[in-house]
Amino acid sequence: MGAVTAEDFSAFVHRAKDGSDSFDVAVRGARCANCMAKIEGGVKAIGGVAEARLNLSTGKLHVVWRGDAVHPAAVLGRIHALGYEAAPFDAAGQMDANDAEGRHLLRCLAVAGFGTVFVVGLTDAVWYSNGDIGVHRALFFWLAGLVSIPLTLYAAEPFFTSAFRALAKRQTNMDVPIGAAILLALALSVWQTAAGGAETYFDAAIMLAFVLLVGRYLDFRLRDRAAGAARHLVTLQSALARRLKDDGTLETVAARELAPGDRVLLASGERVPADGILEDRDAEIDVSLVTGESQPVIAAAGQTLRAGTINLGRPVVLRITAKMDDSLVADLARLLEAGRQTRSLYIRLADRAARAYVPFVAIASLAVFAGWALSGAGLDVAVTNAIAVLIITCPCALGLAVPAVQIVATGRLFAKGVFVKSGDALERLAEIDTAVFDKTGTLTLGTPVLSNEVPPKVLDLAARLARASRHPLSRALAEAAGPGPVAVHVREVAGSGLEAEIDGAVCRLGNADWCGVTSEHRAGELWFRAGGAPAQRFDFRDHIRPETKATIAAFAPRRIAVEMLTGDHAQPASGIAKEAGIARWRADVGPAEKAARLEELRKQGHRTLMVGDGINDAGALALAHVSIAPGSAADVSQRASDLVLRGDGIAPIVEAIDIARKARRLVLENFAFAAVYNLAAVPVAALGLVNPLIAAAAMAGSSLIVTLNALRLARP
Repeated sequence: MGAVTAEDFSAFVHRAKDGSDSFDVAVRGARCANCMAKIEGGVKAIGGVAEARLNLSTGKLHVVWRGDAVHPAAVLGRIHALGYEAAPFDAAGQMDANDAEGRHLLRCLAVAGFGTVFVVGLTDAVWYSNGDIGVHRALFFWLAGLVSIPLTLYAAEPFFTSAFRALAKRQTNMDVPIGAAILLALALSVWQTAAGGAETYFDAAIMLAFVLLVGRYLDFRLRDRAAGAARHLVTLQSALARRLKDDGTLETVAARELAPGDRVLLASGERVPADGILEDRDAEIDVSLVTGESQPVIAAAGQTLRAGTINLGRPVVLRITAKMDDSLVADLARLLEAGRQTRSLYIRLADRAARAYVPFVAIASLAVFAGWALSGAGLDVAVTNAIAVLIITCPCALGLAVPAVQIVATGRLFAKGVFVKSGDALERLAEIDTAVFDKTGTLTLGTPVLSNEVPPKVLDLAARLARASRHPLSRALAEAAGPGPVAVHVREVAGSGLEAEIDGAVCRLGNADWCGVTSEHRAGELWFRAGGAPAQRFDFRDHIRPETKATIAAFAPRRIAVEMLTGDHAQPASGIAKEAGIARWRADVGPAEKAARLEELRKQGHRTLMVGDGINDAGALALAHVSIAPGSAADVSQRASDLVLRGDGIAPIVEAIDIARKARRLVLENFAFAAVYNLAAVPVAALGLVNPLIAAAAMAGSSLIVTLNALRLARP
């Protein structure tokens, strides 16, 4: 990149409440823990930088400093100097880049698949001819090379690029021996063809690329699904707001332009754009996206409304107290990013094995080449046997050890109603010893249900009004009454209730004031009055899910402790916990407290499963060792979770844990087999007992055994 000034990036620098500045950078090319440590260390070395945290899932580097000591351009320049691409982070642009990477891998896979079929067909014509093909042998080999070389070089580009970057930094990874084996197999094949040799290995090279690309693409898809929750969270805030000017007129502005002290008009059905104080009158607010509670609440004048909540009643005026980036929703997004950063520190078993495996393969191949060359066997024999060692020990079985099990496990879980989003979610789910549940919408149905006895005639009349409204309590009342007629000429007064004439009597359904009753404003009640008859109260409460008690009971035999965290009050929380069979529970717990409790459990050494459905659970879901969201959960909670239940019930969680534990056993078995296979294969190839084609077949056979072992997981 060319010379830049700090002013070029001023729009991307965010000033926090404590006076510190932060700058988010999109980093391309970072794929492992070594990359993360190198980038973070390099940026922290810039004078004045207080914090640098790279999220491998999203590719976002978060840099924090104080004062004017650091220029964003210096951060970008340092990352470029370390050998990575960097630009100011843009969520939409990053998503486009991820999509482009996925499309490129898919194209490489398609090219490798086509090339494998075509080249194997050409070389098989030679092998099955039993020598009858005569002078046409060289023609078939040259045709195979003409097809295999360009297709293999294109298809294996992801491995070549990764290997080159590692070697440029004087490091190695699994792609180094893969790239070397492919290039050497092609080079040896060209040499053998030109020299009139009896064997070439064009088919082995492209087959090797195809098998490995299958695992690479599947791993990319699983990781890609785990990214984007924090970016998506901000979409729950309003993009526009109607600001009241000093002369009383309205102007439409971007929500990001709102500043503390601004006054905005919030109409019925509009979402609160930023945290603010309700100014002039009481309002009925849908807080489900923030607190997880399904029932609307009555907010009094002077009460704080959080960004993301919805005004259900009459128009109100809100005085803004915080910028959009300082709202509760933005804080939850930062919690989510922190959780993903913590989670990205988990190193998969395959990566740990590869660090010891790659140097072993390289040294073994070089030793075989040197041994045969020094023995006087000839350069072609030494090269052939060295390539055979590289191919037969290529980490196909090692690379498929985890993805093969993940594919079978996720397929079985999908059939059971569980969608696995994160690549290593099953590994972490198998390790849990504590499960933390949200209450509303998770252990309970999450919708209000009529709880008191009402005379059938009164219920029928009230339902005629309720069917004309989309209010949550009206819908619950209509559902309790069942199908029936709807009152005509219904008049709705926002924030109060409904009114219509039924059988000659004026009927009202709504709050206590609307029905002429002196009562506290309670969110879980409706009142109905028909003419001069006494008013009737309808009470609503949430009910436990039918499968909750059995599901909670199933955790004990699996040695998993259970507790419940809820933002609801103590009285309803106590009843639900007792009914569900949960001894440990906490009520009146906000989003930050939930996240703090998850962090506390982590520091105590527990590996926690978090199950929640509200936006208020997003931070805790991200900080948990592994997380699950029901199908009815808020979209951001589903994005933050590692697993999502297709339906609303939580019963599949127990089976998911059982499958995860079995999957872990199969992964360890696959790693053990891969180790034994390589220990046996190296001497065979080193002694010249197999050529590169047989080595490729053996490598493919080892991959098949790993896959068949993974298929055991498909059995009940």
